[in-house]
Amino acid sequence: MTAIAEPPAPVGRVRGRVLGNLLRNPMGVTGGVLLLIVLVAGVCAPWLAPYAPSEVHFTTPFQQPGTVGFALGTDDLGRDVLSRVLYGTRTSLEVGLLSVALAIVVGVPLGLLSGYWRWLDAIVSRLTDLMLAFPFLLLAVGLAAINGGGLVNAAVALGIGNIPAMIRVVRAETLRMKDSDFVLAAHTMHAGPWRILGQHVLPNAASAIIVQATVIMPQAVLGEAILSFLGLGIQPPEPSLGIMLSDAQQYLFRTVWPGVFPGIALALICLGFNLSGDALRDALDPRSSR
Repeated sequence: MTAIAEPPAPVGRVRGRVLGNLLRNPMGVTGGVLLLIVLVAGVCAPWLAPYAPSEVHFTTPFQQPGTVGFALGTDDLGRDVLSRVLYGTRTSLEVGLLSVALAIVVGVPLGLLSGYWRWLDAIVSRLTDLMLAFPFLLLAVGLAAINGGGLVNAAVALGIGNIPAMIRVVRAETLRMKDSDFVLAAHTMHAGPWRILGQHVLPNAASAIIVQATVIMPQAVLGEAILSFLGLGIQPPEPSLGIMLSDAQQYLFRTVWPGVFPGIALALICLGFNLSGDALRDALDPRSSR
């Protein structure tokens, strides 16, 4: 007698299980709170910042945190550190989101195709191995040096550097599900390969894609800061956390505050995404709940 497969759990029940697992995870709650703070700071920067990020006050350079009118002090040109941190966070999130979007748009289709067709897998896997032969930051720095500075060019360079990792994750999920029962059942019903990939494989690989996106995001944020620090990313006078760190290193023996606060902002962004990504990975795992 042929066993009858159990129907999939309703979407509402799955969402409730994932949300319940997230709320029961202290690290997930902490990461979610940090991400909420970072998103509010970045999205609402034009309303939260007391000054324009490039507004100069030549009469008040190197003000200490807590100075009246400058909550986090000023830099060597008298620019408000709080305003520049808020706008720099906004820039980091923009670059990170663009990089993640590029990695998903390019990496997901290539991972699906290479995992489903063996002849295409040989080509895509060799190209992926070739890109992985270069360290992520070295590849991003090289691409940024070729394309020039700017927000879009930095995001493209970082996105291309993250494509191989996305391809491998999606390819592994496709290989795992290609011989599963529901895919074989779709074959027996004469479903075409595009329908199988779009309606069966891709939805089941969505959790791995989401988790990988939370891994790419902090890498892109740190990558943007490094590129801007080296002069290959965001160009002055546009605000960037990497530019703030680059400017602050010249005056470390006079004051450290212009470099401390952008460093804290970078740490909070990366910590929030890392904690949220780990909690989301555990919450999306069906084995994490009874």
